[in-house]
Order: sequence, then C-alpha cells, then structure tokens
Amino acid sequence: MAKPKYTLETRMAVVSHYLYGNDGTQRTAERFGVERTSVRRWVRAWQLHGIDGITWKNDRHSPAFRIAVVRTVLGEELSMREAAARFNISNETVVRHWVNVYKDAGENGLLSIKPGRSKGMTKPKKASPLTDEALEKLSPEELRAELRYLRAENAYLKKLKALGSKREKRQKAAIISELRRNYALSDLLRAAGMSRSTWYHNMNALKRVDRHAGLKDKIREIYHHHKGRYGYRRITLSLRKQGLLVNHKTVQRLMAEVSLRSLIRVKKYRAWKGEAGKAASNILSRDFSASKANEKWVTDVTEFSIQGKKLYLSPVLDLFNREIISYSLSERPVMEMVNTMLRDAFAKLSPEDAPLLHSDQGWQYRMAAYQAKLKAEGITQSMSRKGNCLDNAVMENFFGTLKSECFYLSQFGSLRELREAIEGYIHYYNNERISLKLKGLSPVEYRTQALKAA
Repeated sequence: MAKPKYTLETRMAVVSHYLYGNDGTQRTAERFGVERTSVRRWVRAWQLHGIDGITWKNDRHSPAFRIAVVRTVLGEELSMREAAARFNISNETVVRHWVNVYKDAGENGLLSIKPGRSKGMTKPKKASPLTDEALEKLSPEELRAELRYLRAENAYLKKLKALGSKREKRQKAAIISELRRNYALSDLLRAAGMSRSTWYHNMNALKRVDRHAGLKDKIREIYHHHKGRYGYRRITLSLRKQGLLVNHKTVQRLMAEVSLRSLIRVKKYRAWKGEAGKAASNILSRDFSASKANEKWVTDVTEFSIQGKKLYLSPVLDLFNREIISYSLSERPVMEMVNTMLRDAFAKLSPEDAPLLHSDQGWQYRMAAYQAKLKAEGITQSMSRKGNCLDNAVMENFFGTLKSECFYLSQFGSLRELREAIEGYIHYYNNERISLKLKGLSPVEYRTQALKAA
C-alpha cells in the first residue's frame, strides 16, 4: 500500500504540537493520525532546517553531495533517518539507495546515478495534463501527487490573474516564492512553465533589489527582542512608534517572507476550585471595562509544574489598563499566598478608591477572613458563576498569555529559575509589552498617559 502524503499545514501542526505541547511522539501521532516515525522525522528536520526541513524536496543532488552523505553515514554510523534529517533529504530511502550503490560499486557508482529520484521511488509527474483514461490507471500515490499539483496550479493562477497584463518572469518568480510555503516547488514550476534555474536566477535578482531590506531588519529586531511573542499587528504598532508609517498588511507579508510568525498559544491550565465558605454574587457580570484605575480588579490562581514540583501564582489585574498591580508566588496553594497579594494590592489604593474585586469561586475567596479583609478596605467582592470561566475571561486570558509567551518557551532546571522568569515576564508585560486594546501602549504607559490627561 502506498505511503500517505501529508500537507505542509499538517506537518507544521504536528511539529508545533510536539514542541510546544506536553504530548510525546506516540500521543502526537495518535492525535493527528500519522505514523510515529513521521513525527520524529518531521520534528528532527524542523530543528535542523526550519520550515525547509518539512517541505517537499527535490532529489537532484550532485555526485559530490552524495559522496559526502555516504561518507558521513558510514564514518559516524548514522541511521538512514538521521542522515536524511541532517542533510535535508526527502526520504531515508534515498540515503539507503546511495549507501547500497556505494557498497556495490564505490564512488564511481555514485557518480553514475542519474539525476532525479532514486530507483524504486515514485516516478516524476508528467508535464502534460492527464486524460480521464490516464487518471484511471494511476496509483493512489500518483493521484495524490496530481491533486497536489492541481491545488498548486490553482493557487498560482489566482495570483497570476491579479497581475493583469504585467506578467514578467521576475513577478512570476515572486509568486512562486510566496506560494512555496504551502506548495511543492516542483508543482509551482510546472504550473508556471518555468525551469528551476530560471526561478533561482530571478529570485537572486529580487534579493539584490529588495527595497524592504531595511524594514525586514527592523521587523526581525522587534520580533526577536520580544522573543517571538509579537504578531504582525503589534510589530506594526511598534514600527509606527518609531516613526515608520507602514501598513499592517505589508508587515504581515514581510514577516511571511522571512518566516517569522507569532508563537502558538497553548491552552491554559484549568485551576482548582472548592466548595467551602460563602459565595458572592456575580456583580462584575462580564463588564470588563473600567473608566479609571483601581475601579475594577480581577484575580485568580494558576499552577506551574516542572520536574514533579509545583509553583502557584496569585495576581491582581486592573481592568482599566490590564496591569498586574500585585502578585505572589508560592510552592504551596496556601492562604498566606493570597494574603500577601492582597497586602501589596491594598498599598496601591488611595483613600478615595473602592474597587470591585472579582474572582472565581475558589475556596480561598470564600474564606471569612479573606472576605473580612476586603470589607475592611471598602472593597466590593464579586464571584463568577459556578463552573463558568468566561465570567473571569480577562484573568484567564492573562494566564494563557503568560504560559504561552514565557512558561512553554523555555526549559527550567529549578523552581527558582521558573520564579525568576515569571517575575521578569510580569515586569515585561506591565512595562514593555504593547496591547492592541490600549492603543498600542503597554499597561504602565497607558496608565501614565491617563494620569497626565486627567
């Protein structure tokens, strides 16, 4: 039975799930319905070569390249899969064929291999359209290849139509380059009627006259400064703050050209809840707007787990500017953690402030001592309805952002390292990370601007 082919989107989804999630190769394979060996091969290829490692590849390699691969395989005793990943070759079958030829006929045998796919692999696709009779004779694998080509051809023709009468080779080459992220290069070249050498020639010419080279450098600088947390909208706002008037669609296109994308958000951890004590009414009622600072606060507790140990975070967020005004970290979910958070939050209040403090129905917020502290400070308590996380959506959203932009991007050797990373991220979140809902300002910048305007 022919081996199934997977789209680039599927491969990218598999790699992202494995690298940024908690599943191993077996569970990832089961989730996406692919082979476990495919997961390992795609992940390894991505780690070594980026997106080029999981796109469809051409096997027209030079004799010198084949000899170098075989020498490395035999000298370092590499497996065929590892060699294919290291040298970005389409399949370990290609490497195995080269090794067998070398063992039988030495380097002269590798010199005599004809360009193209190795013996026993799928034949090249025909350049002419297939008739209905010819289609009926194709194998399932060949049918998938033809369908893949037709999709690439359709995407290419749509882009080509948008050019109108201006259809120069350089523009066609640019279209192929843009679509190459989603379609095989060989299919796109076939659709365009362009040779591989012509495409490379025109792409090199485009690179020499790239009028956006400086802008791309600035985009890369902003992207890496924020550790991949910014998408094209935030990068656009950052560029405008630097005095560069640029359209967000241009930034989006340039980010795609240099293979930059905002990191995938990982689903948040579901916090524990309790039943003891007295619950308060849902006074907030999902009205997350606030006209001034210290008018509405939200809070919750989230958990981090590394190496069998846990760290708990208890923050207070001001709905006016989404600023974390106080927080505490603890290795145990005890009441003292919440009390510490409250003391620091109370210190931010002026005599005329009387905020609403909203939480879920966690046991700590139902305690009489906790409720008494709020009452003594003139704070009105509000609670989400039972089992309804959307009632505290802003706090939940912060936890998701924190984990996807900080926790899941690094490997922590100890709770101390994790604690320092969280403290650093909260400072970054408050003072540097711009928000689209705050007119492109960070929470602290927005609060400072509001104070000046008052």
